[in-house]
Amino acid sequence: MAKLGIIGAGSWGTALAVVLEKNGHDVVIWSAIEAEIQMLQEHHEHKEKLPGIKLADNIRYTVQLQEAVVGMDALVLAVPSMYARQTAGRMAQYVSDGQLIVSVAKGIEEDTLMTLSQIIKQEIPQSVPAVLCGPSHAEEVGRGMPSALVAGAKRRDTAERVQHYFMNEAFRVYTSPDVLGMEIGASLKNVIALAAGMADGLGYGDNTKAALITRGINEIGRLGLAMGAKYETLSGLTGIGDLIVTCASMHSRNRRAGILMGKGYSMQQAMDEVKMVVEGVYSAKAAMGLAQKYGVDLPIIGQVNAALFENKPVKDAVYELMTRDKKVEHDELAWEE
Repeated sequence: MAKLGIIGAGSWGTALAVVLEKNGHDVVIWSAIEAEIQMLQEHHEHKEKLPGIKLADNIRYTVQLQEAVVGMDALVLAVPSMYARQTAGRMAQYVSDGQLIVSVAKGIEEDTLMTLSQIIKQEIPQSVPAVLCGPSHAEEVGRGMPSALVAGAKRRDTAERVQHYFMNEAFRVYTSPDVLGMEIGASLKNVIALAAGMADGLGYGDNTKAALITRGINEIGRLGLAMGAKYETLSGLTGIGDLIVTCASMHSRNRRAGILMGKGYSMQQAMDEVKMVVEGVYSAKAAMGLAQKYGVDLPIIGQVNAALFENKPVKDAVYELMTRDKKVEHDELAWEE
């Protein structure tokens, strides 16, 4: 049995607490929101974000960050990506040398273009960062539906340790050394999911969605490879797998926000309606920053940015994508002479 602190009591942090407690670990959940902790203590259920999923009586809850960090075998950083740096900075004074921190949020910092594991290492240099991601909705994981994810770390033994903590008969965990590829795929798929939702909101069909998913993974792949990620990662669970589940499911807050924008809502109205953090909105600008830095063309992500931040009508964005210059599908393939 390991002592594990979960930093962040949103839907994903709560669902992972269910997994870890089922595996026999001693789990403490921290939230900065006192009302959220009181709700969890009183009801053993996150009534707002994971209604109907009961948490075991032996899971503990706290608003004291020190209580969830000091003496823990590992920490699970589950706050939304835009709060990762602030939270890591607060944690730093309590984190011991070599303490494992598993990042489970998805995003890229807009100002620095850093991934979350890079932020953790910068803010808490004495820590050992790892990541856990893949096609997984909290609503399904919390109910014990079969899911498959990937634990990523620079060292094999670190990734295998994360695998050991989380894996069970309904939560299969693979390992990978390609942390960068995992984080790029996990972050940018949220932007493509916004586009898929916008198409749904406009009333377009399966053909449109298939095109967006396929060309979307192409964009993610081009950028990821330019940054040094591996093709195998981008074509695996944390790339195409995560993209499919996010674009296809109504559990996806990014898709739901996109649907509302396709129906005419503004970005802010859509985010207010979804009532959860829409990570794709925050990753969209960062994606364009990375595209500029590495000289990669990202037409779909570019049009999502225009719809989000320039008030471009979604229908106009789709029209511009469809009427771009003629292209070959894959530049690398050779023609017969």
